[in-house]
Amino acid sequence: MSSVAANRVEVLMNHLSARSASASHPGGLLAGQVAIVTGAGQGIGGATALLFAKEGASVVVSDLDDNKGKAIATQINQSGGKAIAVSGDVTDPAFPDRLIDETIKAFGKINIIINNAGFTFDGMIHKTSDKQFQLMLDVHNIAPFRILRAAAKHMRVKDGEPRSIVNISSTSGLHGNVGQVNYATAKAGIVGLTKTVAKEWGAFGVRCNTVAFGYVDTRLTRAKENGETMVVGGEKIALGIPMGAKKEAPPPAVVFADTPLKRAGHVDEAAGSVLLLCSPFASYITGHTLEVTGGKGI
Repeated sequence: MSSVAANRVEVLMNHLSARSASASHPGGLLAGQVAIVTGAGQGIGGATALLFAKEGASVVVSDLDDNKGKAIATQINQSGGKAIAVSGDVTDPAFPDRLIDETIKAFGKINIIINNAGFTFDGMIHKTSDKQFQLMLDVHNIAPFRILRAAAKHMRVKDGEPRSIVNISSTSGLHGNVGQVNYATAKAGIVGLTKTVAKEWGAFGVRCNTVAFGYVDTRLTRAKENGETMVVGGEKIALGIPMGAKKEAPPPAVVFADTPLKRAGHVDEAAGSVLLLCSPFASYITGHTLEVTGGKGI
């Protein structure tokens, strides 16, 4: 067994021993690591940032909404963890370099990158504009690519430290979805990016995987009629799924008819799957797409 693998096994054993001995687990699965999480001001990204901090990582909370990003970072710091907020638009060509530079300035290294930032901008194919289509490619494909390119010199390092990337996809990217030609195309593209990074950076010990989420309860899957919006490039974009004038979701028996677990996923469950792929438990997993769907699509 290599020294790197042996160290990771030791981390696992120490962690499990601590959990079995008491409720506390000093250090955690990500002890000593530095993690960047984009789209971390709420939802899956926020839950991931909080969970990573609990597991010992120093976290860079990145979000378009400065107030929400700072709130998550403050929560981590007040709980005894370490975090900074680096707010900005991931589609801004200048943002990736600033994100990486501020991470290195604060923590000196990068171990984990979670490319989670994203949103939907739905429309039927015959009604989708070029701008609407391109925006999904910009946020879900080009932004993660630029962030990884900016981080390359800090990730492609043979120093024995664990390094992991998780790119967030969707079942829409794996199977397509009505009204999401732009989103589905972009989420399929991130799988190709993931596999390429896994092949190019594997020699440096960098693992790169994808999580494809199904129906997780976030503002993107709640009723569009609730009025949730976000502003990107000065344009207000409505978020959510159209439910009709009553603003009521169809009954669970209808929504989850093809989902064996018969419910939506919680953001904490989603965060757990991301942690799994960044933890020593996944030290020999790379280039993989993990479907987190409650069984939908099997």
